[in-house]
Amino acid sequence: MTRNGRNFDYLAIHLADCCCSVACPDIVGRGRSDWLLNPQHYSYTQYLADMTALIARLDADEIDWVGTSMGGIIGMMLAAQPKSPIRHLVLNDIGAFIPKAGLARIANYVGTEPVFDGIDEVIAYLHKILAGFGPMTEMQWAHIALHSVRYLQDGRLGLAYDPGIGEIFKGTPIGDVSLWGLWDMIKCPVLVLRGVDSDILLAETAMEMAQRGSKARVVEIPLTAHAPALMLNDQVNLVCDFLLTK
Repeated sequence: MTRNGRNFDYLAIHLADCCCSVACPDIVGRGRSDWLLNPQHYSYTQYLADMTALIARLDADEIDWVGTSMGGIIGMMLAAQPKSPIRHLVLNDIGAFIPKAGLARIANYVGTEPVFDGIDEVIAYLHKILAGFGPMTEMQWAHIALHSVRYLQDGRLGLAYDPGIGEIFKGTPIGDVSLWGLWDMIKCPVLVLRGVDSDILLAETAMEMAQRGSKARVVEIPLTAHAPALMLNDQVNLVCDFLLTK
């Protein structure tokens, strides 16, 4: 929801070393992408149109998709389409059912505009709201922090996303989200990574995803909630092995 393509640097480098071409987009309103004039347009309609344009620009008949949280939802929506170009789908702590309690937690911080005096304050803030990423080195936390900020006119730091992306949570009550109809339309092989303590992808949801539709392979990541950072070697290797298996 608030992250950007630089979160995938560790995975991207590993895949590039394995002779894969890698594209890590910043979804509109995040990272280096532009902000929309009307925050009401931050929607999956916009995201799908942008990603469809990106895939066309890549000029690839088939692609593999790795998506964390919202990126995984976009991947599911694309993979469910007839004649989808997605060959393999990796869903990082997201699935066919999203409980309202997890969404309410995210809504508590998305759309806020904290200001920081230095990068150390940013790291401390991210440690708190991204605690679900699980164990990481201080260098990895610093990497995330450095690519999570923008410089404000007064020299202080803000977060590198448009606060308007939080508009989706305003005006309507937060409720459970069911995507089972979408899930049942996906035909490609799917790897599901689940943080053991996740409040977004419940254990029973992941189990059902392994039993219906494309019958996903599910791997639980210990000491992690929402969502595995995909920076540790064992997590990176899980994704790479899945994508590189014929």
